[in-house]
Parts: sequence; C-alpha cells; structure tokens
Amino acid sequence: MSNRAPSHSSWLIAAVVLYDVLVARDREVPRREFFRPGRIAAPPAEPPIAEDDLSLGKLTMANPFEFIQQVRSEASKVIWPTRRETLVTTGMVLLMVLFASLFFVTVDEALRLFVGFVLGIGRHG
Repeated sequence: MSNRAPSHSSWLIAAVVLYDVLVARDREVPRREFFRPGRIAAPPAEPPIAEDDLSLGKLTMANPFEFIQQVRSEASKVIWPTRRETLVTTGMVLLMVLFASLFFVTVDEALRLFVGFVLGIGRHG
C-alpha cells in the first residue's frame, strides 16, 4: 500500500455523510399535500377525443399560454425529493462508484500479473 494522502473525492464523501448525520437528519422539510383539503376537482376541460378525430387531423394547436399553465400544473403535482433524500442518494451513488472502481482496479491488476506471469514463463529458463 502507498502512503498517499486521501483524494478529494473521499473528503467530499466524508463531508456529505457528516452533513447528513449532523444537520440534515433532524431537519423537518415541509412537503406539499398531493390532495389539498377543501379543493374540488375541476371538470375536464374538453370531451375525450375520438380515434376518428385523430386520424382526420382535427386536433387544434393549444394556446401557448394554456400550454404553460398545464406544464406548471403538472409540475406542481410532482413530489420532489427532499434535500436529505438527494444527499443520501448522491452519497450512495458516489460510494457505489468508489466500490466499483476499486473492484475493477483490483481485477485489472490481478489479470495484469497473471498475463505477465504466463508470458514470462519461458523467458528466464
């Protein structure tokens, strides 16, 4: 083993884990309710489109303002991950990358030594 200093990625992983343990774990994060109490669902804006209408090209372009309203409405329905969930999953991804890289470095070195041994069998005899 070499006496190298820890890399920047190990310090980053340590910082993320410490932040999670010391700060983020106890923090309460407000979340939107999916079903807001007292809110009545709006009726559908248009009747469903028949397949005959689709084949005849009778669909009209939506108003750009209406399109943006629909996009914002759909985006508000998304349950976004909390800061803690994001940090934990990021830490897990970095940890898995570290394990995978160590595994492949080990396998690569073992194969290099094996191939070097096999190719050097008849060289010194």
